[in-house]
Amino acid sequence: MSENETNAIFFALLSAFFAALTTIFAKIGVEAINSNLATAIRTVVILIMIWGWVIAKGQLDTLLTISPKTLLFLVFSGISTGLSWLFYFRALQVGKASLVAPLDKSSLLLVLIFSLLFLKEPLTLQVILGTGLILTGTLVLIR
Repeated sequence: MSENETNAIFFALLSAFFAALTTIFAKIGVEAINSNLATAIRTVVILIMIWGWVIAKGQLDTLLTISPKTLLFLVFSGISTGLSWLFYFRALQVGKASLVAPLDKSSLLLVLIFSLLFLKEPLTLQVILGTGLILTGTLVLIR
C-alpha cells in the first residue's frame, strides 16, 4: 500500500468518526428548533472554523490562483453539500439517527455510479462487493 493510500484511509477514518459524532450531535441539536435554522447555525460554525484553519495554515494567498473550472465545481459541491445538509437535518429531526444515517450512506451507490460515468474510475470486483455489502447492511438496518 502506498503512502498516499495509507493517508487516504487514515483521513477517511477520521472523517467517518467525525461524521458519526455529527449525526449524534445534530440529532440532539435539532430536537427543539427548526432544522433549517439548525443547519444555518452549523454552517456558520463550519465557515468560521475552516476559514480560520486556512488563515492559520497560511493558505489564503492561493485563493486568487484558483481556476474558473475548479471554482465552478467547488461551487457545485457547495450547493450539493448545502442541500444534503438541509435534507439530512430535516430527516434527523423527524426520524431516528439509526435509520437516517444508513440511508444517507446509501449515497455510496451513487458515488460508485457517478465515479464511473464522470471520473472514469475503474469498476473492480472489490468496489462492487464492498458497495454491495454496504448497501445490503443499509437495507438490513432500515427494515
